[in-house]
Amino acid sequence: MSTTQSERLRGLLEPLVAARDLDLEEIEVTPAGKRRVLRIVVDSDDGVQLDDCAAVSREVSQALDASDVMGGAPYTLEVTSPGADRPLTELRHYRRATGRLIKAQLHEGGELIARIMSVDEAGLDLEVPGVKGRKPTTRRVEFDEIAKARVELEFSRKKTDEIDEIDETDENNENKEEA
Repeated sequence: MSTTQSERLRGLLEPLVAARDLDLEEIEVTPAGKRRVLRIVVDSDDGVQLDDCAAVSREVSQALDASDVMGGAPYTLEVTSPGADRPLTELRHYRRATGRLIKAQLHEGGELIARIMSVDEAGLDLEVPGVKGRKPTTRRVEFDEIAKARVELEFSRKKTDEIDEIDETDENNENKEEA
């Protein structure tokens, strides 16, 4: 995709996406046989729902039909949210990942797996899980120390609220049994 087409697409689409309180994260045009695929990635602090993608897709489709930015060749439009494994590259990405486990490659070498506790303009406050029964430790990492980072998927982590809710339910059941 030429720089001019990319800039024209961003100029056309960014206001439409922003009007829905979403961020335009990525625009990608790739060949797919005789057609092209225009993939638009949107995100927000509250996440993106399927209805959001559908609404953006309708509005983008109308705007593209009314312009010549994609030219005359056929294309398929896809509007999606970022995948769970997308790289963390912007401050807002790290803020949205607060509380989540990340894997970071450091410029100095080495890899760090830790949970984001807080984010500010300069870097991250992390909780590094303890190994072999040891308690977790805290660590500060500045953004300029990070070569690349992404969220690590966790399949079995229980949130504190869920644990408290389960404990309260168990207590209520015990009280009912005693009565």
